[in-house]
Amino acid sequence: MPTLIVFILLLASSVSASDSKVSQDARSPTESYFMWLWHSRLYLYSAAALVFGLWFLLKKKSVSKDSSKEENDKADKAPKKNDRETKEVHVSGVKIFYGSQTGTAKGFANELSEEVKALGLPAEVIDMKDYDPDDQLADECISKSVCVFLVATYTDGQPTENAEWFCKWLEEASTDFRYGKTYLKGLRYAVFGLGNSVYVGHYNTVCKNVDKWLWMLSGRRIMTRGEGDCNVVKSLNGSIQADFLAWKVKFLNRLKTLAKGEKKNCSGKCKTEGSCKNKRKERQEEEKKTSPQNNSSEDDLVESSSDEDEFGLPDEKKTVLDVEDLGNIMNSIKKAKSKEESQRDGQMVKLSKLNGVQKIEDEGERREMITPALREALTKQGYKLIGSHSGVKLCRWTKSMLRGRGGCYKHTFYGIESHRCMETTPSLACANKCVFCWRHHTNPVGTEWRWKMDPAEKILEDALEKHQNMIRQFRGVPGVKPDRYEEGLAVKHCALSLVGEPIMYPEINNFIRLLHHHQISSFLVTNAQFPQEIRSLVPVTQLYVSVDASTQDSLKKIDRPLFKDFWPRFLDSLKALGEKKQRTVYRLTLVKSWNVEEMQAYSELIALGQPDFIEVKGVTYCGESSASSLTMANVPWHQEVVTFVQQLADMLPEYEIACEHEHSNCLLIAHTKFKVDGEWWTWIDYERFQELVQAYDESGGQQTFSALDYVAKTPSWALFGAQEQGFDPAETRFQRRNKSKDISGC
Repeated sequence: MPTLIVFILLLASSVSASDSKVSQDARSPTESYFMWLWHSRLYLYSAAALVFGLWFLLKKKSVSKDSSKEENDKADKAPKKNDRETKEVHVSGVKIFYGSQTGTAKGFANELSEEVKALGLPAEVIDMKDYDPDDQLADECISKSVCVFLVATYTDGQPTENAEWFCKWLEEASTDFRYGKTYLKGLRYAVFGLGNSVYVGHYNTVCKNVDKWLWMLSGRRIMTRGEGDCNVVKSLNGSIQADFLAWKVKFLNRLKTLAKGEKKNCSGKCKTEGSCKNKRKERQEEEKKTSPQNNSSEDDLVESSSDEDEFGLPDEKKTVLDVEDLGNIMNSIKKAKSKEESQRDGQMVKLSKLNGVQKIEDEGERREMITPALREALTKQGYKLIGSHSGVKLCRWTKSMLRGRGGCYKHTFYGIESHRCMETTPSLACANKCVFCWRHHTNPVGTEWRWKMDPAEKILEDALEKHQNMIRQFRGVPGVKPDRYEEGLAVKHCALSLVGEPIMYPEINNFIRLLHHHQISSFLVTNAQFPQEIRSLVPVTQLYVSVDASTQDSLKKIDRPLFKDFWPRFLDSLKALGEKKQRTVYRLTLVKSWNVEEMQAYSELIALGQPDFIEVKGVTYCGESSASSLTMANVPWHQEVVTFVQQLADMLPEYEIACEHEHSNCLLIAHTKFKVDGEWWTWIDYERFQELVQAYDESGGQQTFSALDYVAKTPSWALFGAQEQGFDPAETRFQRRNKSKDISGC
């Protein structure tokens, strides 16, 4: 096309040139030159157009080559860039450390591990006892891994056995100048603690300390410390499992953010107003406050350096709200609102008129004692749960006597019919965590009643129904005697000793009255931590107090009580027992190497409470338990128990050994007032007791009675020194082929 245009222009210019030849001779040379230029302008234009056309074509061709080359270069560089991106890893994996005594933290660790793996990240669960922090922890600073610490607080605010060394090393390293304050710089970590707020002075102490020590070594906290609470009343989410779930959701969201390489920058608008930037200054202040008595200030300091408090209300300056925090904030607002309304009502907490146990007024806002996890654990152990805080279980001696194979020590000592005894409790909660508890420490703990409360009538009705249903399962079972089966359906005795502290139940007096109304005798066991409740208790058939140790140190070691003033409460409970007019019993559990050498101290405690009877029993080995350090070596032989009882009885001027139940490794020391004309009267006249307690109730408590008013003669086979050693000759001895023992029962 450009060539055609040039040809036309040349043709036109030649015609024009021929027309102008006539007048060229008449002009000057200069004029002729300019005239030639004028007439040749088309040639010049054509030449310029030709040059421009050629340049344009060449340029276009060059551009197309360059673009194709650039595309090829981009295509070649793209795989390299992708390779570089895949190699840039922000989180290499998650290491989950756990310190656990009963297995809860270990279970949480395994649960979190599965969730992390579901995100496509490697996860490793590590037992703290198998990890050497001195050799390995510093390596985590450069590994790009995130370290999670799930730690439980055990007795007296100490770490669990498997976390002792790790915590000790971490504490020493945080204050050792040889390590330096930047020893763990680059370590990314998160901490979740497992504790119980009923231990006011030691609530989640271990997790707070671990969080603090890691921070003092320049570890970088990726999120706020989580604190799980076994106390369902004060737990933010209703149970420790729910607390962990809420924290886990936040952690996984934070982990996703870190894995993408995103950072959570400090805006300076949190509650601490950017105080995390002054980390060095705060660490200097921290060094001045490392003594144990300054724990509270240390905790405040550590928390101020973290992100916004995810469990609190947003600051007024905070205008942007994270969606994942919305649920917790709304819950906090509801709680604050309900608290204000309760304060306006003025009657939020009152003292129970029944027995003095403190309880919250508003039933609607109280939580249930039995959480889903607790319900599952107790159900596996054979408990039939009643309502929200009670339970019943079939004693192994009930099963034994249905077959005519012998009864429990209460049958030998007091004449109960074991196959007609119902073992139950109106309160699964306890104020102690005894080392020899055969309930595997699955029951809740508490120092006062703070849960929803079921009526006594409903508890007794359901307990009788569930107990009878368990008895009915033995119908037609080989070996079960038909007459014993029929008798077993009619409950005559109730052992309030299943689990927990029954005296904590605010309506315990009403429950006992209902038992007596149904002609059921009552054997109530208390752990000597509620003296006022003992004093206000209505008459029971027999009232027990567990005396597991005779000194303050040994009692704390064995019972692990929740009350700080446990020893004054213990002594006052024994005094309260001495004020009761009905049958009273000290129940001593001997734990070899723990409390068998405190003879003089035991005699002083007996003089304090003046019980009618003293049951001395060797501890029962309940198998291996992460919550207890007891072994078979701590179980005394029966002869050792006999020797202890003989020595103890010699120190008590008004007591003698009365009965023995060799099978239960148990002996009974009785006050000599029950020895009439050289014969022991330790058994109970249950019909007479029901008459006396009925008269007491009808008279409004005016017509009182004493333990000697409903005694019965003890048979010869039940006496200490008898050939039968407490085994009823009317029963048939049965020796198991399998040596394993059934440890369930009272």
